Amino acid sequence: MKITLTDVGKRFNRDWIFRHINYGFTNGNSYAIIGPNGSGKSTLLQVIAGAVAQSEGSIGFQSSVFSSQPADSQKLSTDNCQLPTEKLHSHISLATPYLEVIEEMTLVEFLRFHSTFKPFITGMDIQKISGEVGLEKSIHKQIRYFSSGMKQRVKLAQAFFSDTFVLLLDEPCTNLDEEGIALYHHLIKNYSSNRIIIISSNDKQEYDFCKERLNILDYKK
Repeated sequence: MKITLTDVGKRFNRDWIFRHINYGFTNGNSYAIIGPNGSGKSTLLQVIAGAVAQSEGSIGFQSSVFSSQPADSQKLSTDNCQLPTEKLHSHISLATPYLEVIEEMTLVEFLRFHSTFKPFITGMDIQKISGEVGLEKSIHKQIRYFSSGMKQRVKLAQAFFSDTFVLLLDEPCTNLDEEGIALYHHLIKNYSSNRIIIISSNDKQEYDFCKERLNILDYKK
């Protein structure tokens, strides 16, 4: 999988948030979009996700046909093809503080509903996922009764355990306590291989492991 940003810019009304971003994201690597609060980090992440349209430039998604969690015997194809826009949602997972979950559903109902759009990675089911994020005792509780930290764990669960090529995380440790932050790093270590990981944050504990950094201030015009 490869994501290519070519001369990408975004503005609201007459104010440019960023301009002339030329950057490539490749499979198996981790990236951090950094910068102060209000600088446009989250906006860029939303542009990459396709949730917000860029004002100029283009974004290309190239992929081979294979699972994001291939078996040891599988070989990755070198024949990349351009993904059509209408197919992008099935290849991208997103976790953000502003992402809404369906609070009237129980955790098991929410994860089951989510899996109809994005299947889980191989070998994972709702019971295992709930255990991995420490919510196995709340699996039949309505999400409306979850604490803010528990809701953040739900958001991380639906992102990490979806079988997608791209994992986009905006301030992923929001509302998490020390145990929750340790869980986040556990998920990064064990469930992010062979993916593109892009994290928007100004907190080093969220992105310190990232191999590459994109400073949004470098694209202010």
